Amino acid sequence: MRRLGHHRLQHPKQGGGLKNMMGRLSIAVVVLLICTVSLLLSFSSTSTKADSRSAAYRSQINIEELWRSADFGGWKPSSAPRSDWPPPPALSESNGYLRVRCNGGLNQQRSAICNAVLAARIMNATLVLPELDSNSFWHDDSGFYGIYDVEHFISTLRFDVRIVEHIPEIRKNGKTKKIKAFQIRPPRDAPISWYTTDALEKMKEHGAIYLTPFSHRLAEEIDNPEYQRLRCRVNYHALRFKPHIMKLSQSIVDKLRSQGHFMSIHLRFEMDMLAFAGCLDIFTPKEQGILKKYRKENFAPKVLNYGERRAIGKCPLTPEEVGLILHAMGFDNSTRIYLAAGELFGGDRFMKPFRTLFPHLENHSSVEHTDELVGNTRGLLGSAVDYMVCLLSDIFMPTYDGPSNFANNLLGHRLYYGFRTTIRPDRKALAPIFIDWENGRRAGFDEAVRHVMLKTNFGGPHKRVPPESIYTNSWPECFCQTSPQNPADKCPPDDVLQILSGRLKSETTDDLKPLTPLNLTVSEAER
Repeated sequence: MRRLGHHRLQHPKQGGGLKNMMGRLSIAVVVLLICTVSLLLSFSSTSTKADSRSAAYRSQINIEELWRSADFGGWKPSSAPRSDWPPPPALSESNGYLRVRCNGGLNQQRSAICNAVLAARIMNATLVLPELDSNSFWHDDSGFYGIYDVEHFISTLRFDVRIVEHIPEIRKNGKTKKIKAFQIRPPRDAPISWYTTDALEKMKEHGAIYLTPFSHRLAEEIDNPEYQRLRCRVNYHALRFKPHIMKLSQSIVDKLRSQGHFMSIHLRFEMDMLAFAGCLDIFTPKEQGILKKYRKENFAPKVLNYGERRAIGKCPLTPEEVGLILHAMGFDNSTRIYLAAGELFGGDRFMKPFRTLFPHLENHSSVEHTDELVGNTRGLLGSAVDYMVCLLSDIFMPTYDGPSNFANNLLGHRLYYGFRTTIRPDRKALAPIFIDWENGRRAGFDEAVRHVMLKTNFGGPHKRVPPESIYTNSWPECFCQTSPQNPADKCPPDDVLQILSGRLKSETTDDLKPLTPLNLTVSEAER
């Protein structure tokens, strides 16, 4: 009984001990929770600081790296054929003669020449030296002979197409007769099938066809790497300016580089482009009237709202905006800048803010005082010199690469010439930042600009995406690797020219000697 009684007497103490134990456990849990929360808060704070430091690090742009070519990841430019590439037919086996008239400015004509060579190859035709329109843009009658090295052009492409300077006369029934080319207006961006059917039928019927106008008359995206490589051979090897233009351009580059690095900017703040873009509101009523008149005379009617166009980056950057971008990126006022531009619209009031930020501004006339340039500043010669100086500059920056053939061709040429640095502002992403700037909301402006620019490509290999064309970015078709993962990217043999020469049976050994120095794969030393 005492045992039972004793047990009853001890039971209340056990219950109290359990309550005490539960109380102590509760306190321990609370302490553990407090420590856990404290630890998480501490970790979050540390992580936030680390993220902040990381973001600050990422927002910095290494200017010294930009003065050097971009990382090319083992790729090198090469437009030589990599598969079976038969020589062009003999004149007796040709389907006829192809004449073209290349309209537009120098670089629009340049793309048209590349397309003409490819069209002749597709049609198994003999190409007549392309005609350069002297009326539609430059009012310059220099023609192909006045701008390009004709002998070099014909020699370089002798493995691809036969080129003659004019359609020869023929003898028929004892009489000399001229072949009259049948004139056709080709459809814009015509597919290969149009050339192998409609155009070829007329060529066989008449012996020659004359395609005019010939700007953007062959589709740019073609599912045939060898055809795209032919375009690159024309654009980057065969189309060489005449020696005096090359010498003049090199002289300007040497003078600019004698004082260190320099960048070139295509400042597309000109009447035609502003009228095309419909960006009028920043100008005076008189200036707006001039732009409206130009637009009415040269472009299709279309209602354009400046505010809407401005908000989505459809307006060319103003000179001040260009200066603000460069300043935000970290370029200082000692930077030397070569301006490739025509007559800027709106006068000096638009250039003054830019000049305040970057006083060392040059153009071809200020660097090289030659009578030839002074008399042809707005002609094909001035454009050709600008093109070469921009090609050879350490950094190139287009300010409006929409429909600008000059900028687009240069972007592609600089990529092929060794992945040379380009600065391509994302106008759409920058638009709201500049609108805030104009409205006085300027806090964090530089950081916001850098954030946008860090997302752009500075000239390295990248996949071609619309609106880029083969002329803007010829990677990967016109590039190769010595140790590729994909066999299609393997560089052609070093003796590819000798192989092609051997197949060109109609040419003599002596005639081929001038071709020996030609190299369709650009070496690292040349870059």
